[in-house]
Amino acid sequence: MRSRRWTRSSGTRDTLLSAARDVFLAKGYADATVADLVETSGISVGSLYHHFGGKPGLFLALWEQFMRGQEERTSRAAKSVKGAAGAEKFLAGARAYLEGSWEQREVARLFLENDGPAEFTTLRRQRGWDWIGGNKRLLGLDDSRESQVLVVLLTTMMGEAGREVAACESDHDAKVTIDETIRLVRRLLPTSEGVARPTP
Repeated sequence: MRSRRWTRSSGTRDTLLSAARDVFLAKGYADATVADLVETSGISVGSLYHHFGGKPGLFLALWEQFMRGQEERTSRAAKSVKGAAGAEKFLAGARAYLEGSWEQREVARLFLENDGPAEFTTLRRQRGWDWIGGNKRLLGLDDSRESQVLVVLLTTMMGEAGREVAACESDHDAKVTIDETIRLVRRLLPTSEGVARPTP
């Protein structure tokens, strides 16, 4: 019985998340209403509030779902480069992240807009700092100011590149943007001696 209740609960959440994706993409966060979400999902208002606490919680859960997918994608790519230095793992993860931004471009564009609940900006900023910390560990950087500047620049560059990729209008443009980003990032990455590569 407990297993069946869990399955129903999981199914309800999935249905609400799917409906939220459709509604937010069609109307944006600000113009979407709880009534829109209920009508599209076919789930009661009570269930929506029970699972997500309202429209803001549903938006944030959708964002978390997207981010988890991106993190899992980049982690798999980095781990697949066995025996490689941190820089090569970073590049593999970076390419996977950008490819995910293209494959999930519709929902990625939704989260790139300044259209969300009040707490979204704070959560996104915190996620950014977590991302910076993860990149620092992956690259094996020390605590020097130079290393901090480098990892912040690399992480910010990847975030902005993700925006550009998601905004592309064709597979060709997305591929060119991804390839050029990886080429530029490679030039900034540290060598085995920990010194940034010279740029011509």
